[in-house]
Amino acid sequence: MAVEIERKFLVRPGMWTPRAAGDLIRQGYIASSPGRTVRVRVRADRAYLTLKGPTSGFSRLEFEYGIPVADARDMLDQLCASVVDKHRHVEQHGVHTWEIDVFHGANDGLVVAEVELQSEQEAVDLPAWVGDEVSADYRYANSYLAKHPYSTWT
Repeated sequence: MAVEIERKFLVRPGMWTPRAAGDLIRQGYIASSPGRTVRVRVRADRAYLTLKGPTSGFSRLEFEYGIPVADARDMLDQLCASVVDKHRHVEQHGVHTWEIDVFHGANDGLVVAEVELQSEQEAVDLPAWVGDEVSADYRYANSYLAKHPYSTWT
């Protein structure tokens, strides 16, 4: 069984600068309900179908499968009502690898950093550019952002 253990943080405005171009990601949700999502993603020249289960603490089931890019693009166009576009940057800080997502389109202005852990109790050395933790805030889930873009929040 595949389990993802992840913490999510906002990035402090003006405190972080990308070191490289990052990968363009386009993703959409074929199905999304509380505790379950089916996502299709194109990242650079690869594509994935991902199934995620309910979150408990910082953990949830996650199953990810490589699929043909052409199929993923068709799924995004024909099966997903809305998509999320972002650039993903990967940086090392201490012993952890951080993924920093810079959102585009209707989610422009949102920058979120995620770190995957081996256990929920694992200590994390936070970079100076990390702001508030939003791991438990459902609004920062990409599946929520696809339906309720950041630009529409009050």
